[in-house]
Amino acid sequence: QVQLVESGGGLVQPGGSLTLSCAASGIFFSHVTMGWYRQAPGKQRELVARITSNGSTNYTDSVKGRFTISRDNAKNTVVLQMNNLKTEDTAVYVCNGDFTVRVMGVSKQLGDYWGQGTQVTVSS
Repeated sequence: QVQLVESGGGLVQPGGSLTLSCAASGIFFSHVTMGWYRQAPGKQRELVARITSNGSTNYTDSVKGRFTISRDNAKNTVVLQMNNLKTEDTAVYVCNGDFTVRVMGVSKQLGDYWGQGTQVTVSS
């Protein structure tokens, strides 16, 4: 059974920091691209940050220089360190696991896993 369990959300003042963690089970974690998405009220879900199985990262422009994604394959966890938070970072943050393999040059997604989400509220 696949489970992605997020923790670490909460209420923080602008300029503050939060650390989100996602603990995964039931997946080949070290082979899975892990990501954090967020969805604010009335807005579409957006990718915040991703980290591939070999540690390559990418971020949406609005969080570059403020957020850092990392993974610990021994502990099956992915962490999103969020610094200098802004009110516009307020959203539900959801952990994602994308298990895609390339066979004969063709990508095939074998799994797309989602957590339940954790609320992050940035407010004074």
